[in-house]
Amino acid sequence: MKQLQRKNRVRALAVGALAVTGALTLSACGSDDTSGGGGASSAKASNIKCEGKGKLLASGSSAQKNAMDAWVQAYSGACKDTSINYQPTGSGAGITTFLQGQTAFAGSDSALKPEEVEKSKKVCKGGQAINLPMVGGPIAVGYNVPGVDSLVLDAPTLAKIFDSEITKWNDAAIKKLNPEAKLPDLKIQAFHRSDDSGTTDNFTKYLKGAAPDAWKHEPGKTWEGKGGQAASGSAGVSSQVKQTSGAISYFELSYATASKINTVKLNTGAKAPVEATVDNASKAIAEAKQVGQGSDLALKLNYTTKAEDAYPITLVTYEVVCDKGNKAETLPATKSFLTYIAGKDGQNSLKELGYAPLPTEIADKVRSAVSSLS
Repeated sequence: MKQLQRKNRVRALAVGALAVTGALTLSACGSDDTSGGGGASSAKASNIKCEGKGKLLASGSSAQKNAMDAWVQAYSGACKDTSINYQPTGSGAGITTFLQGQTAFAGSDSALKPEEVEKSKKVCKGGQAINLPMVGGPIAVGYNVPGVDSLVLDAPTLAKIFDSEITKWNDAAIKKLNPEAKLPDLKIQAFHRSDDSGTTDNFTKYLKGAAPDAWKHEPGKTWEGKGGQAASGSAGVSSQVKQTSGAISYFELSYATASKINTVKLNTGAKAPVEATVDNASKAIAEAKQVGQGSDLALKLNYTTKAEDAYPITLVTYEVVCDKGNKAETLPATKSFLTYIAGKDGQNSLKELGYAPLPTEIADKVRSAVSSLS
Protein backbone atom coordinates (compact mmCIF):
# COMPACT_ATOMS: atom_id res chain seq x y z
CA MET A 1 0.00 0.00 0.00
CA LYS A 2 2.83 2.39 0.92
CA GLN A 3 4.51 1.68 -2.40
CA LEU A 4 1.31 2.48 -4.27
CA GLN A 5 0.89 5.72 -2.32
CA ARG A 6 4.47 6.72 -3.13
CA LYS A 7 3.91 6.06 -6.84
CA ASN A 8 0.73 8.15 -6.81
CA ARG A 9 2.53 10.97 -4.98
CA VAL A 10 5.39 10.89 -7.50
CA ARG A 11 2.94 10.97 -10.40
CA ALA A 12 1.02 13.89 -8.94
CA LEU A 13 4.17 15.89 -8.31
CA ALA A 14 5.38 15.10 -11.80
CA VAL A 15 2.24 16.51 -13.38
CA GLY A 16 2.63 19.65 -11.32
CA ALA A 17 6.23 20.06 -12.39
CA LEU A 18 5.27 19.73 -16.03
CA ALA A 19 2.69 22.46 -15.63
CA VAL A 20 5.22 24.80 -14.08
CA THR A 21 7.72 24.06 -16.84
CA GLY A 22 5.50 25.54 -19.51
CA ALA A 23 5.51 28.88 -17.75
CA LEU A 24 9.27 29.22 -17.63
CA THR A 25 11.23 31.29 -20.11
CA LEU A 26 14.58 29.59 -20.59
CA SER A 27 17.48 30.60 -22.77
CA ALA A 28 19.93 27.73 -22.59
CA CYS A 29 19.00 24.25 -21.49
CA GLY A 30 15.35 25.13 -21.97
CA SER A 31 12.59 23.85 -19.72
CA ASP A 32 14.44 20.73 -18.64
CA ASP A 33 12.44 20.19 -15.46
CA THR A 34 12.84 16.63 -14.28
CA SER A 35 9.29 15.93 -13.38
CA GLY A 36 9.27 12.64 -11.56
CA GLY A 37 10.15 14.12 -8.21
CA GLY A 38 9.05 12.64 -4.93
CA GLY A 39 8.67 16.09 -3.40
CA ALA A 40 10.88 18.40 -1.45
CA SER A 41 10.21 16.57 1.79
CA SER A 42 12.16 13.61 0.40
CA ALA A 43 15.51 15.27 1.16
CA LYS A 44 17.02 14.52 4.54
CA ALA A 45 19.00 17.07 6.48
CA SER A 46 20.11 15.42 9.70
CA ASN A 47 23.77 16.48 9.49
CA ILE A 48 23.59 20.01 8.12
CA LYS A 49 26.11 22.43 9.59
CA CYS A 50 24.59 25.87 9.24
CA GLU A 51 26.93 28.73 8.38
CA GLY A 52 26.23 32.29 7.30
CA LYS A 53 23.11 34.41 7.33
CA GLY A 54 20.95 36.28 4.86
CA LYS A 55 19.90 35.49 1.29
CA LEU A 56 21.80 33.21 -1.10
CA LEU A 57 20.92 33.77 -4.76
CA ALA A 58 21.57 31.15 -7.46
CA SER A 59 20.14 30.22 -10.86
CA GLY A 60 20.63 28.04 -13.89
CA SER A 61 19.89 24.46 -14.92
CA SER A 62 16.24 23.55 -14.75
CA ALA A 63 17.09 19.86 -15.11
CA GLN A 64 18.04 19.90 -11.41
CA LYS A 65 15.00 21.89 -10.32
CA ASN A 66 13.30 19.12 -8.33
CA ALA A 67 16.56 18.25 -6.58
CA MET A 68 17.16 21.91 -5.73
CA ASP A 69 13.61 22.32 -4.45
CA ALA A 70 14.11 19.38 -2.09
CA TRP A 71 17.57 20.48 -0.98
CA VAL A 72 16.51 24.09 -0.38
CA GLN A 73 13.50 23.03 1.68
CA ALA A 74 15.58 20.68 3.83
CA TYR A 75 18.40 23.20 4.27
CA SER A 76 16.06 26.09 5.05
CA GLY A 77 14.29 23.93 7.63
CA ALA A 78 17.57 23.34 9.43
CA CYS A 79 19.17 26.76 8.89
CA LYS A 80 16.58 29.38 9.77
CA ASP A 81 18.96 32.32 9.30
CA THR A 82 19.67 31.56 5.64
CA SER A 83 17.29 31.99 2.73
CA ILE A 84 18.23 30.26 -0.54
CA ASN A 85 16.61 31.39 -3.78
CA TYR A 86 17.39 29.16 -6.79
CA GLN A 87 15.79 30.18 -10.09
CA PRO A 88 15.65 27.46 -12.83
CA THR A 89 16.28 29.89 -15.67
CA GLY A 90 18.30 27.48 -17.81
CA SER A 91 22.01 26.68 -17.97
CA GLY A 92 23.04 29.50 -20.30
CA ALA A 93 21.07 32.15 -18.45
CA GLY A 94 22.43 30.92 -15.13
CA ILE A 95 26.04 31.15 -16.32
CA THR A 96 25.43 34.63 -17.72
CA THR A 97 23.99 35.84 -14.43
CA PHE A 98 26.85 34.30 -12.47
CA LEU A 99 29.46 35.92 -14.71
CA GLN A 100 27.76 39.26 -14.05
CA GLY A 101 28.36 38.75 -10.34
CA GLN A 102 24.65 38.57 -9.47
CA THR A 103 24.57 35.06 -7.96
CA ALA A 104 26.64 33.00 -5.54
CA PHE A 105 26.66 29.99 -7.85
CA ALA A 106 25.07 28.72 -11.06
CA GLY A 107 23.73 25.37 -12.21
CA SER A 108 24.78 24.16 -15.66
CA ASP A 109 24.21 20.93 -17.59
CA SER A 110 27.49 21.51 -19.44
CA ALA A 111 30.91 22.39 -18.07
CA LEU A 112 32.17 25.94 -18.60
CA LYS A 113 33.79 26.80 -21.90
CA PRO A 114 37.36 28.20 -21.79
CA GLU A 115 36.13 31.68 -22.67
CA GLU A 116 33.61 31.54 -19.81
CA VAL A 117 36.35 30.53 -17.37
CA GLU A 118 38.38 33.52 -18.57
CA LYS A 119 35.43 35.87 -18.05
CA SER A 120 34.90 34.48 -14.56
CA LYS A 121 38.25 35.89 -13.41
CA LYS A 122 36.65 39.35 -13.35
CA VAL A 123 34.09 38.12 -10.83
CA CYS A 124 36.23 35.65 -8.91
CA LYS A 125 38.89 38.07 -7.66
CA GLY A 126 42.19 36.21 -7.53
CA GLY A 127 40.58 32.99 -8.76
CA GLN A 128 38.23 31.58 -11.37
CA ALA A 129 35.02 29.61 -11.73
CA ILE A 130 35.13 25.84 -11.30
CA ASN A 131 32.70 23.04 -12.20
CA LEU A 132 31.42 20.87 -9.35
CA PRO A 133 29.34 17.88 -10.55
CA MET A 134 26.34 17.48 -8.27
CA VAL A 135 23.39 15.85 -10.04
CA GLY A 136 23.37 12.99 -12.51
CA GLY A 137 20.62 11.31 -14.45
CA PRO A 138 19.68 9.33 -17.53
CA ILE A 139 18.36 10.91 -20.71
CA ALA A 140 15.74 8.46 -21.92
CA VAL A 141 14.79 7.90 -25.54
CA GLY A 142 11.03 7.58 -25.48
CA TYR A 143 8.96 6.15 -28.31
CA ASN A 144 5.35 5.51 -29.32
CA VAL A 145 5.08 2.56 -31.71
CA PRO A 146 1.78 0.64 -31.57
CA GLY A 147 2.28 -3.01 -30.70
CA VAL A 148 5.92 -2.55 -29.69
CA ASP A 149 6.44 -2.61 -25.93
CA SER A 150 10.15 -3.39 -26.02
CA LEU A 151 12.60 -1.76 -28.44
CA VAL A 152 16.36 -2.05 -28.75
CA LEU A 153 18.44 0.50 -30.68
CA ASP A 154 22.15 1.23 -30.94
CA ALA A 155 24.00 4.52 -31.38
CA PRO A 156 24.37 4.39 -35.22
CA THR A 157 20.69 3.56 -35.67
CA LEU A 158 19.62 6.33 -33.28
CA ALA A 159 21.84 8.81 -35.13
CA LYS A 160 20.30 7.86 -38.47
CA ILE A 161 16.78 8.08 -37.07
CA PHE A 162 17.34 11.58 -35.69
CA ASP A 163 19.11 12.68 -38.88
CA SER A 164 16.21 11.51 -41.09
CA GLU A 165 18.21 8.74 -42.77
CA ILE A 166 16.00 6.00 -41.29
CA THR A 167 12.38 7.00 -41.80
CA LYS A 168 10.26 3.86 -41.24
CA TRP A 169 9.87 1.73 -38.13
CA ASN A 170 10.24 -1.48 -40.12
CA ASP A 171 13.61 -0.41 -41.53
CA ALA A 172 16.08 -3.27 -41.89
CA ALA A 173 18.48 -1.78 -39.32
CA ILE A 174 15.73 -1.67 -36.65
CA LYS A 175 14.53 -5.18 -37.61
CA LYS A 176 18.03 -6.57 -37.13
CA LEU A 177 18.14 -5.24 -33.58
CA ASN A 178 14.58 -6.42 -32.83
CA PRO A 179 14.10 -9.75 -34.65
CA GLU A 180 11.07 -10.78 -32.59
CA ALA A 181 9.24 -7.44 -32.62
CA LYS A 182 6.26 -6.79 -34.89
CA LEU A 183 7.52 -3.55 -36.37
CA PRO A 184 4.85 -1.68 -38.36
CA ASP A 185 5.24 0.00 -41.74
CA LEU A 186 4.88 3.35 -40.00
CA LYS A 187 6.62 6.67 -40.55
CA ILE A 188 9.07 7.70 -37.82
CA GLN A 189 8.19 11.05 -36.25
CA ALA A 190 11.44 12.21 -34.64
CA PHE A 191 11.03 15.16 -32.28
CA HIS A 192 13.85 17.39 -31.06
CA ARG A 193 14.01 20.49 -28.87
CA SER A 194 13.19 23.84 -30.45
CA ASP A 195 14.88 25.75 -27.61
CA ASP A 196 18.58 25.76 -26.76
CA SER A 197 18.92 22.87 -24.38
CA GLY A 198 21.48 21.21 -22.13
CA THR A 199 19.63 17.95 -22.76
CA THR A 200 20.17 18.38 -26.51
CA ASP A 201 23.83 19.14 -25.85
CA ASN A 202 24.31 15.93 -23.88
CA PHE A 203 22.24 13.79 -26.24
CA THR A 204 24.18 14.96 -29.29
CA LYS A 205 27.47 14.45 -27.44
CA TYR A 206 26.43 10.82 -27.07
CA LEU A 207 25.52 10.51 -30.77
CA LYS A 208 28.81 12.08 -31.83
CA GLY A 209 30.86 10.12 -29.32
CA ALA A 210 29.27 6.71 -29.89
CA ALA A 211 28.44 6.96 -33.61
CA PRO A 212 30.77 9.52 -35.23
CA ASP A 213 30.38 7.99 -38.70
CA ALA A 214 26.59 8.26 -38.54
CA TRP A 215 26.26 11.62 -36.74
CA LYS A 216 28.13 14.24 -38.74
CA HIS A 217 27.00 17.26 -36.74
CA GLU A 218 28.82 18.94 -33.88
CA PRO A 219 27.25 18.57 -30.43
CA GLY A 220 25.62 21.64 -28.96
CA LYS A 221 22.62 23.13 -27.19
CA THR A 222 21.04 24.03 -30.56
CA TRP A 223 19.70 21.15 -32.66
CA GLU A 224 21.72 20.57 -35.85
CA GLY A 225 20.21 17.33 -37.20
CA LYS A 226 18.32 17.19 -40.48
CA GLY A 227 14.54 17.09 -40.61
CA GLY A 228 12.38 16.01 -37.73
CA GLN A 229 9.92 18.13 -35.80
CA ALA A 230 10.55 20.53 -32.95
CA ALA A 231 8.83 21.19 -29.64
CA SER A 232 9.74 23.38 -26.68
CA GLY A 233 11.19 21.89 -23.54
CA SER A 234 11.26 18.34 -22.29
CA ALA A 235 7.59 18.76 -21.48
CA GLY A 236 6.90 19.61 -25.13
CA VAL A 237 8.80 16.76 -26.77
CA SER A 238 7.58 14.14 -24.30
CA SER A 239 3.99 15.32 -24.82
CA GLN A 240 4.42 14.91 -28.57
CA VAL A 241 5.71 11.37 -28.13
CA LYS A 242 2.80 10.52 -25.86
CA GLN A 243 0.19 11.68 -28.37
CA THR A 244 1.84 10.94 -31.74
CA SER A 245 1.87 7.47 -33.27
CA GLY A 246 5.34 6.67 -34.59
CA ALA A 247 7.05 9.33 -32.46
CA ILE A 248 10.45 9.19 -30.80
CA SER A 249 12.39 11.79 -28.79
CA TYR A 250 14.83 12.32 -25.91
CA PHE A 251 14.09 13.70 -22.45
CA GLU A 252 14.87 13.14 -18.79
CA LEU A 253 13.73 9.73 -17.53
CA SER A 254 11.24 11.24 -15.12
CA TYR A 255 9.12 12.50 -18.03
CA ALA A 256 8.85 8.97 -19.41
CA THR A 257 7.98 7.61 -15.98
CA ALA A 258 5.35 10.27 -15.31
CA SER A 259 3.66 9.86 -18.70
CA LYS A 260 4.09 6.08 -18.97
CA ILE A 261 6.14 6.37 -22.16
CA ASN A 262 8.09 3.33 -23.34
CA THR A 263 11.84 3.86 -23.44
CA VAL A 264 14.53 2.43 -25.71
CA LYS A 265 17.05 -0.12 -24.44
CA LEU A 266 20.54 0.54 -25.78
CA ASN A 267 22.70 -2.06 -27.46
CA THR A 268 26.07 -0.86 -26.20
CA GLY A 269 28.03 -4.02 -26.85
CA ALA A 270 27.40 -5.31 -23.34
CA LYS A 271 25.99 -8.81 -22.88
CA ALA A 272 22.44 -7.47 -22.74
CA PRO A 273 20.73 -4.25 -23.90
CA VAL A 274 20.80 -1.56 -21.21
CA GLU A 275 17.71 0.16 -19.84
CA ALA A 276 17.51 3.83 -18.93
CA THR A 277 17.44 3.68 -15.13
CA VAL A 278 18.93 5.75 -12.34
CA ASP A 279 21.19 2.91 -11.23
CA ASN A 280 22.41 2.25 -14.77
CA ALA A 281 23.16 5.95 -15.27
CA SER A 282 25.22 5.97 -12.07
CA LYS A 283 27.28 3.06 -13.40
CA ALA A 284 28.06 5.04 -16.55
CA ILE A 285 28.92 8.21 -14.63
CA ALA A 286 31.33 6.18 -12.50
CA GLU A 287 33.40 5.65 -15.68
CA ALA A 288 33.71 9.39 -16.32
CA LYS A 289 37.18 10.94 -16.34
CA GLN A 290 38.05 14.24 -14.68
CA VAL A 291 39.23 16.68 -17.33
CA GLY A 292 39.26 19.79 -15.15
CA GLN A 293 42.44 20.78 -13.35
CA GLY A 294 42.81 20.93 -9.58
CA SER A 295 39.50 21.65 -7.88
CA ASP A 296 37.74 21.99 -11.24
CA LEU A 297 35.92 18.66 -11.50
CA ALA A 298 34.59 18.87 -15.06
CA LEU A 299 33.97 15.35 -16.32
CA LYS A 300 34.26 13.61 -19.68
CA LEU A 301 31.71 10.83 -19.99
CA ASN A 302 32.53 7.54 -21.69
CA TYR A 303 29.88 7.30 -24.40
CA THR A 304 31.30 4.05 -25.79
CA THR A 305 31.25 2.07 -22.55
CA LYS A 306 30.47 -1.63 -22.83
CA ALA A 307 30.28 -2.16 -19.09
CA GLU A 308 27.37 -4.29 -17.99
CA ASP A 309 24.27 -2.24 -17.12
CA ALA A 310 26.00 1.09 -17.80
CA TYR A 311 23.57 3.46 -19.55
CA PRO A 312 25.70 5.99 -21.45
CA ILE A 313 23.16 8.70 -22.39
CA THR A 314 23.52 10.63 -19.17
CA LEU A 315 23.40 14.21 -18.04
CA VAL A 316 25.58 15.69 -15.29
CA THR A 317 24.61 19.04 -13.83
CA TYR A 318 27.39 21.16 -12.32
CA GLU A 319 27.26 23.82 -9.66
CA VAL A 320 29.55 26.59 -10.93
CA VAL A 321 31.25 28.62 -8.22
CA CYS A 322 34.41 30.69 -7.67
CA ASP A 323 37.34 28.73 -6.26
CA LYS A 324 38.69 31.99 -4.79
CA GLY A 325 37.26 35.48 -4.56
CA ASN A 326 33.77 34.57 -3.36
CA LYS A 327 31.89 37.41 -1.71
CA ALA A 328 32.51 37.44 2.03
CA GLU A 329 28.82 37.85 2.81
CA THR A 330 27.77 34.72 0.88
CA LEU A 331 30.80 32.41 1.18
CA PRO A 332 29.88 30.73 4.52
CA ALA A 333 26.33 29.86 3.39
CA THR A 334 27.54 28.78 -0.06
CA LYS A 335 30.04 26.34 1.45
CA SER A 336 27.52 25.10 3.99
CA PHE A 337 24.79 24.46 1.39
CA LEU A 338 27.10 22.85 -1.20
CA THR A 339 28.63 20.65 1.51
CA TYR A 340 25.15 19.43 2.43
CA ILE A 341 24.00 18.65 -1.12
CA ALA A 342 27.26 16.86 -1.94
CA GLY A 343 27.07 14.89 1.30
CA LYS A 344 25.39 11.58 2.01
CA ASP A 345 22.06 13.07 3.06
CA GLY A 346 21.81 15.32 0.02
CA GLN A 347 22.93 12.67 -2.46
CA ASN A 348 20.89 9.85 -0.92
CA SER A 349 17.71 11.84 -1.48
CA LEU A 350 18.29 12.01 -5.25
CA LYS A 351 17.34 8.50 -6.27
CA GLU A 352 13.70 8.71 -5.25
CA LEU A 353 13.52 12.04 -7.07
CA GLY A 354 14.55 10.36 -10.34
CA TYR A 355 18.20 11.44 -10.33
CA ALA A 356 21.43 9.45 -10.14
CA PRO A 357 23.54 10.07 -7.02
CA LEU A 358 27.20 10.81 -7.65
CA PRO A 359 29.59 7.85 -7.41
CA THR A 360 31.36 7.92 -4.04
CA GLU A 361 34.77 8.79 -5.46
CA ILE A 362 33.41 11.82 -7.32
CA ALA A 363 31.29 12.99 -4.36
CA ASP A 364 34.36 12.84 -2.10
CA LYS A 365 36.27 15.08 -4.54
CA VAL A 366 33.37 17.53 -4.69
CA ARG A 367 33.23 17.86 -0.89
CA SER A 368 36.97 18.41 -0.78
CA ALA A 369 36.73 21.13 -3.42
CA VAL A 370 33.89 22.83 -1.56
CA SER A 371 35.89 22.87 1.67
CA SER A 372 38.69 24.76 -0.10
CA LEU A 373 36.49 27.58 -1.45
CA SER A 374 37.60 30.98 -0.29
